[in-house]
This record gives sequence, C-alpha cells and structure tokens, in this order.
Amino acid sequence: MTVTPKLIFLPGAGADPDFWRPVGERLPASWGKVYLGWPGLGHQPSHPDVNGLEDLLGLVEAQMGEGPVDLLAQSMGGLVAMLTALRHPRKVRRLVLSVTSAGLDMKQLGAADWQATYHRNHPNAARWLSDVHVDLSAQLPGIALPVLLLWGDADPISPVTVGERLADLLPNARLHVLPGGDHDLVHQRADEVAPLIAAHLGRADD
Repeated sequence: MTVTPKLIFLPGAGADPDFWRPVGERLPASWGKVYLGWPGLGHQPSHPDVNGLEDLLGLVEAQMGEGPVDLLAQSMGGLVAMLTALRHPRKVRRLVLSVTSAGLDMKQLGAADWQATYHRNHPNAARWLSDVHVDLSAQLPGIALPVLLLWGDADPISPVTVGERLADLLPNARLHVLPGGDHDLVHQRADEVAPLIAAHLGRADD
C-alpha cells in the first residue's frame, strides 16, 4: 500500500497559518495536513523561542517526524522549505513552491523591494527578517526531488523570471504560470492550483 506523506504548509512573511487552507481543503481529506504560522512575523504573536530563520526551520523539523513529508511553501516559506530539503533529503519527498526566492538573488532577477511596505503594514513584525540573505544558487542543482513551481505573471515581488531561473537550476522542476496571478495566487486561486498540486503529489484522490 502506498504511504501518503504528511503535507506541511508554509506561509510567506505574512505568516498566517490559514494562508494555504483554501488549497488544503481542496485536497483529499485523508491526506494529513499541518498548517504552520511564523511567530513574530506578519500579525502573528511572537514567541521567545523564535528569533530567526533557523528557528523557523526548527518548527518545520518538529512536524516532520521520520517522514516522508511534502512541503508546500509560499514566498519566504519557500526558502525555509528549500533549506529543510537540503538538510533532510531523505525525509522530504516532493516540494510545491509558489512565488518564492528559494535562495536566489531576487534583485538580480528584477524583483521589487517589498520590505518597506511589509513593515509599514506589519509594524510589530520582527526586524530580523530584513537581515536574512541566503544564496542557495550553487546548491539547487543538487536537489533532485520533484518540484512544482507556481507563479503568476502579474507579481512584481517575485516575477516569472525567478520561477524560470529555478526551473533552470532544479533538475526535476516544472513551472506553471497562471495568467494574471499575483503574490497571493495560491490563496486567491485555490480552485486552479489545487488540481495541479494533487497531480504533482502523486494521487488526485485516495
């Protein structure tokens, strides 16, 4: 009998654990699902044990158990997912990444600077986020697990050029671009992306 991996959903810097829920609710009910939030980011209350990127990885690792797991991540959550996959290659089975840097230099790829607006809209969000600078470009070609890349062509924060670069670097990645999609596409257009995700994860139903 095929083992159905647990799905762990990772939000972006908005940190809302409900961000991925519209997609998750459209996937089979029998698939185990965990919706993580990021304490201290967005409008989420802070926690004394969460003070940086490494602590976010720890939150994911605490949910992984012995695996396998599939990680579904948006924006900044994609960096966390990629770092987790690099650290635990035998526990992560598949990735779904939406509008994320995944460790690339976004500025070089034409991305707009989002942090000033972010901190204006989330004045209580932790400031350590501005200090996160991770370059995984040299390591990405070594990640062989299947990756679904979901992008929109109307997203200035993570333009399609970023998804195309990831598709070039990751040996087993497939890019799907949604016309008119913006930075919240997996939340706003769950009806469209859920079937793509179900197919990528291997079973459309049980």
